[in-house]
Amino acid sequence: MKLDIIGDIHGCLDELLDLLDKLKYHQNNGIYSHPHGNKIVFIGDITDRGPDSIAVIRLVYQLVMEQKIAYYVPGNHCNKLYRFFLGNRVQEKHGLETTVAEWKSLNESQQMDIQEKFMTLYEKAPLYLHFEDMKLVVAHAGIKEHLIGQKAGHTKSFVLYGDVTGQTDHQGKPIRRDWAKHYRGEPCIVYGHTPVIEPRQINRTINIDTGCVFGNKLTAFQFPEQTIISVPSNQSFQPERFTDFPDNP
Repeated sequence: MKLDIIGDIHGCLDELLDLLDKLKYHQNNGIYSHPHGNKIVFIGDITDRGPDSIAVIRLVYQLVMEQKIAYYVPGNHCNKLYRFFLGNRVQEKHGLETTVAEWKSLNESQQMDIQEKFMTLYEKAPLYLHFEDMKLVVAHAGIKEHLIGQKAGHTKSFVLYGDVTGQTDHQGKPIRRDWAKHYRGEPCIVYGHTPVIEPRQINRTINIDTGCVFGNKLTAFQFPEQTIISVPSNQSFQPERFTDFPDNP
């Protein structure tokens, strides 16, 4: 099996369509296929901040739930939208407000359709994907080697939010420990969550969130070939949104 693992989309539909085309997924009467039978993996955070979150939900649902040519794991933004649809009191900020505004602009029937599609997608999704025979793990914010195989408690928090310290920097962004620098596990870990200008490869891990919604690019990592394929973003570039990791010990 060959996988095309796609980084954080955040409602950037046009860039996703460009990337699928570049990855050689063909559309015929609305149905997607790949000439070599490749499958897509969505790494989470498919909505929020970008211009077309509702359309992205529809497409991801189609590819994962209907056509079954894709896998999906949730991110922290997915978790928050799911809790919103459950009726929980969540703060409509940090990007959620854009998805909610799109959703509220729909008629009642369309709202129910999108809510049902997204909740089904989320509820059917694993916390992370472990392809044991390929020695590969796909997790939204990454995972430490000793957490692989676990699902609850600290593992869920780590996979959705990363190795957070509970503190924020001068811009109000969460301060996270650099877990990838210390990773020593055997499986390759593919993740996103923390925007970087270029895919960051270190210790059999790769971060492919190249900040499409912040004006950089949308990236896919092909496995097992370990090829990186990107398309440029159509959004305004926001350099302050990106993290620069020092890779020295």
